[in-house]
Parts: sequence; C-alpha cells; structure tokens
Amino acid sequence: MNEQTQQAEQMNVLEPHEWRHKTIVAGTEWKNPVGTASGTFQLDACGDYYDVSQMGAICTKGVSPVPWEGNPGPRTAEGPSSMVNSVGLQNPGVDHYLTDELPRLKKLGAMVITNVAGHSDEDYAQVVAKLADSQADMLEINVSCPNVSHGGMSVGTDPVALSRLIKHLRALTSKPMIVKLSPNVTDIVQVAHAAVDAGADALSLINTLVGMRIGINTGKPILANRTGGVSGPAIFPIALSFVWRVRQAIPGIPIIGIGGIDSGEKALEYLYAGANAVEVGAAALVDPTAPMRVARELDDLLDSRPELAAKLAKGQTW
Repeated sequence: MNEQTQQAEQMNVLEPHEWRHKTIVAGTEWKNPVGTASGTFQLDACGDYYDVSQMGAICTKGVSPVPWEGNPGPRTAEGPSSMVNSVGLQNPGVDHYLTDELPRLKKLGAMVITNVAGHSDEDYAQVVAKLADSQADMLEINVSCPNVSHGGMSVGTDPVALSRLIKHLRALTSKPMIVKLSPNVTDIVQVAHAAVDAGADALSLINTLVGMRIGINTGKPILANRTGGVSGPAIFPIALSFVWRVRQAIPGIPIIGIGGIDSGEKALEYLYAGANAVEVGAAALVDPTAPMRVARELDDLLDSRPELAAKLAKGQTW
C-alpha cells in the first residue's frame, strides 16, 4: 500500500462529504474545483473507488468518430518523477460512448466533460454533432495529444488551423466548449488567443510534453511509437507557469489547470495562478482515489482562504 492510498483511507474518501467550496467554469457549476483528467479515468476501472457524482467533473477519455485501436506496444515507460505514454487515444468510438459510458455516468449523477478527438476537422465535427443533443454537460476539444499522426497536436500548435477548427465546431453546438492546449509550442498565449477568438468558452492546459526513453541494452526507444507524452509531478512547475501566463494575457477566460497535481496544496497553487478549476491525471494511475483525495484536501484548504473561495464561487479567479 503506497503513502497516497494510506492518506486516502485515512481521509475516508468513500464517506459522504458536504462540499463547502464550489466553482463555476464557463457558466457551469462544479460542486468543487477538482475533476478527472482525460485519459486517466474510465468508469469500469475507477467507478468502484469513489462516488463519481462527488467529483467537480468527470472528464472522459477521448472519443473519436469511429473505434480507434491506439498505438502498438510498448505504450508506457517510466521517467524521473514522471511517466511517458503513447496510448494513442484508444477508444470504442462515439456511438458506443453515447449508448454506454455517458448514460451510465449520468445515471450515477456525474457532471460530465466529454473529450473529443479526431484526425481531421471532419472527424471532430462528426463527434461534436453527435454530442450536441447528448447528456454531456461540457465538451473538451483535444487539439493537443502528441500521440496521433494527424489531428491532435498538429492542429493545436497552428493558430490558423486551430481557429478554423474551433469556428467550425462552434457552429455545431451550444454546449460549453473547452479547448485543451498543448505545451509543445513557442508561444502558448498566441494559441490561447486563437482558440478564444474562434469561440472557445474555456481553456484547459496543459496536455503532455513530448518526451522519450531509450533502452540502454538495446540502444532503441522503449516506446514502439518512439516518443510519447510526459506527465506526472515532473511537469507541475512547467504547467503552472503556462496557466499563469495565459491568465495574465486573457483575464476573462475560464481556465482548467492540469499537470502534476497529486495534492490539495498543488491544486491550490493552480488556483492562485489564475485557474478556475483543476483536473487530476497521472496521480490517479498510481492511486485511483487521488482525484477525490485532492478534492477533499482542497476543500479543507479553502476554508482558511475565504477571499479566493468567494471568487471561485462567483466564477472569478485570483
């Protein structure tokens, strides 16, 4: 049993909790400022560990227009205080999602953010159109995955291509639309402006950084895809700086901070950097209860920070 799991048990994350500090993201109320990060939550794997209705939001794995098998293995490797993955957005497709995972999440009372993936503008449009009248509460457009050959990061690193895509999707749905940004750019503020000016209601940042490991006995990359996305505690200060820079440049846009969060204290740093909410990702791969534990720790920390808590409750930021 690792230290974080012991902390979760001591906190009794399965017991009912009366949340004291909500937040508002793009007009949508979250009962607390902590959600799950896309790619690290799957209902069948995580639903037994805590009550999903108690999370601020559940952000699902990327959903594509047709089933995707993902990349060949090996898909993961360890790094210093980090992991490198090249899963490649494996998923059963939007039609399966609409008849299986989404209705089950809503039946459990979850606030659902559906992550949208595609290889082309038309792929994204097909998924968003099918989700337009669904039970999903918010959409997160994934233009930042480094592990697909087309779409993903290739769109999110080009302000012109990103603007064209978001304008196209904006016309297809009235749901709050979050655009998930890549850190693998020279100027994230330029990309953030392109997304907001094209119609994004909120931004989430950051997705993973491109990295790799090499096996010293083979002299070859460990991952079959050669490179992958780096996540975990190692990227925390990098991600925090990206959130701060975008907040300074675009004061009014709601921001969800992502990257290296494994405690309430780190989540609090994101809120002080200007985020409205956070998502917990890689920590949940070590301790499945991490998102709920972080939410409970943050709720306690906000008790002694009434000015920040009051701003979040109004949809404002620090």
